[in-house]
Amino acid sequence: MIIRSATPPPTTENVPPEPVSDDRPPADWGRWRWVRNEWTVAVLASLLVAVVLTWPTLRHPASTIPGDLGDPLLQAWQVAWSGHALLSSPADLWNSNTFYPEKYTYAYSDTLLGYAPMGMLGSGFTAAVIHYNVLYVLLHALASLGAYALARQLGANRWGGAVAGIAWAYAPWRLAHSGHLNILSSAGIALSLAMLARGHGWSLRHGYRPELRRPGWAVAGWLVAAWQVSLGFGIGLPLVYFLLAAVLVAAGCYGWSWWRRERPPFGRRLLLADLIGGGVFGAVTLLLGMVYLRVVDLNPQAERTLDWTKMFSPPLIGFVTAPADSWLWGERHAAAREQLSWPPEMALLPGMMLIGLAAAGLFLSAYPLRHRVALGLGVVGTVLLGLGATLGGDGDPGYLTLSTLLPGWDALRTPGRMMHWTSLLLAVLAAGAVTALAESLRESSPRQWTRILTPLVLLVPLTMVTLEGVNRTPHPSVPQPPAAMRTVQDPILVLPAGSVGDLTYMLWTTDGFPRVTNGLAGFEPVSQAQTRTAVASFPDAGSVAYLRGIGVRSVVFVPSRAAGTPWEGIAARPIDGLGITREDLDGTLVYHL
Repeated sequence: MIIRSATPPPTTENVPPEPVSDDRPPADWGRWRWVRNEWTVAVLASLLVAVVLTWPTLRHPASTIPGDLGDPLLQAWQVAWSGHALLSSPADLWNSNTFYPEKYTYAYSDTLLGYAPMGMLGSGFTAAVIHYNVLYVLLHALASLGAYALARQLGANRWGGAVAGIAWAYAPWRLAHSGHLNILSSAGIALSLAMLARGHGWSLRHGYRPELRRPGWAVAGWLVAAWQVSLGFGIGLPLVYFLLAAVLVAAGCYGWSWWRRERPPFGRRLLLADLIGGGVFGAVTLLLGMVYLRVVDLNPQAERTLDWTKMFSPPLIGFVTAPADSWLWGERHAAAREQLSWPPEMALLPGMMLIGLAAAGLFLSAYPLRHRVALGLGVVGTVLLGLGATLGGDGDPGYLTLSTLLPGWDALRTPGRMMHWTSLLLAVLAAGAVTALAESLRESSPRQWTRILTPLVLLVPLTMVTLEGVNRTPHPSVPQPPAAMRTVQDPILVLPAGSVGDLTYMLWTTDGFPRVTNGLAGFEPVSQAQTRTAVASFPDAGSVAYLRGIGVRSVVFVPSRAAGTPWEGIAARPIDGLGITREDLDGTLVYHL
């Protein structure tokens, strides 16, 4: 027998609607979840911190430049030239508009070729200065993001990653290189290592986990490494040899496992990714290397001797000495810097807080003991290499040994720049310590206090490494180009010629890129000295004939820069009978040959 209920079944008509809470998320909340994603926050935080810790770089980005009026002007020109050349005449990329009539002049120093896309955005002098300043900020942001990504991939938590990112990107020693964009541009090291580790499913904390292999990330890692090399061999070459050594060690370990019949899975897709990505990386390295070898063939004097390395080798005290531009340590370490023969390359403090956290990370860490020991040995090894010739009195065995054995290493004349690797290893150790501290706080604190206590404690190391990165970097105004640079017929000689003034002229040429005989780089082509000697008495019959012989059509003289040079008082020198004309354009003298 079926007993029917006297109450009718619920229907859409007789079921009262559920009350609508004002706390319910909006219907399209899902589409905004990316805002709270870890990597969205990491990118935005990296940009914000970069603007703050490089301030006042973006206060007057069109008229000032960080550091000094030396190398930053050269590098602003380099970025502008690469973008201009690749857009207008890619075949002439290496034969720049400076050092006329020499060839391969764009490769007279680290080229920063990887920044060419920035140089394609707009043109002219003002755009070149703005591009430089924007890059200066972005490279810091990218470095901190790269170190954060590497620490996270290796097993650190977010707090550990944040400490590693800021400690590496804003280490006090970097402030000595505020005028060296090529030296500061090391983000590709950390980024490529993070991507390669992720692609191969490997971390310090958990080792190799085949189920986490991502071939796409492996390819991306190799491409980022190639981009790092394209910025210059000064920082890129050690990365090349590190990756080569890592490949050989990994292949050897895998072969040993195969022989013992304990072969872990690797996979054809990952192998193909490594072959493709590694092939691109190798091709970029070889092609750029061939260009620099061509420069040495044309200019034998460009080859560096080991005397340069010995001159720039720092003493051990340099590794705990901060540069003058450090807000926290600059004045406090003034006495220590007096013991350094060349403080810009020898004040190598990675950060007192970073050293302390890394030391703690050897004993308290999220990483296994064997990996902590390996990181510690890596720190010791890179410090010994960074001592250069100071180690044992001659650096052999050591940095100078590599200079004699490894192709291209002899061109790396400044051993202290190994601090990129020392500070990165210290940052990874520090991240492990911070992660372990966070986890111990969560385990030992009452649950209701964990969300309050843990951030308060972990803010201390994060704040300290941030304070150590605060700068006192000068931001001088960039000299404006005279109107004559945009109107006269090229090729041009700008007087007075020689010394750092030529770097200003190089930047001035970004308005149209007229060919100029002027230029300054890591070495001097023979023609530079010949030209200066020949035109010391300009204008006279001999100097005019010489300039016409090499194809120069105009000479631009800037009176405000002539004091103490052979061209002081040039306006009073006669030009009668020389077959040239002279005109005054807003205080700048122009000679038409």
